[in-house]
Amino acid sequence: MNFLAHIYLSFNDKEITIGNFIADSIRGNKFDHLPKRVQKGIKLHRFIDTYTDTHDIPKISSKRLHANYSHYSRVIVDIYYDHFLAKNWSKYSDIPLNVFVDDFYDLLEDNYEILPDGVKRMMPYMIADNWIFNYSKMDGIARVLNGMNRRTENKSKMNFAILDLEQHYDAFEEEFTDFFEELITFSKHKFISLATKK
Repeated sequence: MNFLAHIYLSFNDKEITIGNFIADSIRGNKFDHLPKRVQKGIKLHRFIDTYTDTHDIPKISSKRLHANYSHYSRVIVDIYYDHFLAKNWSKYSDIPLNVFVDDFYDLLEDNYEILPDGVKRMMPYMIADNWIFNYSKMDGIARVLNGMNRRTENKSKMNFAILDLEQHYDAFEEEFTDFFEELITFSKHKFISLATKK
């Protein structure tokens, strides 16, 4: 899953949200220096990723893209799924998406000193262009895919994946909806287990 899903699946716990967000920038077990609940957020992120990577529904979504994008297909599906979460946000949260996202940006700024360097470098661009809120729009997703393609030095051709999203939009949305209900249940269980563990 991508940024918005990981933030949402932290269930409004601020420190776990930080950990869940920064986890991809943390190598191995090199996070003992962080507050305990931030560490739990990192672990939650990894549980979510493992569950997603081994679940049949995201595999179906990914298979639809594999011929064109090979091993980048999983990354593209994560971005698509964040789009559908943002687009259908009111089904999942009573907090308006713009408020939820602004609160998250404030949380990052309040915890700036513990963020990994990679997150610190990315943060100004993410906030200035409001990446997370703009997942709800097709042009926002197109910009994300273009940026990912540039990061792969145009090897991934991910910029063309907006066309695949348009072509198979209903199928991807149905797969997201079915999968996300299961992911919420799984994540709540892991969240409670981690949050209550000493």
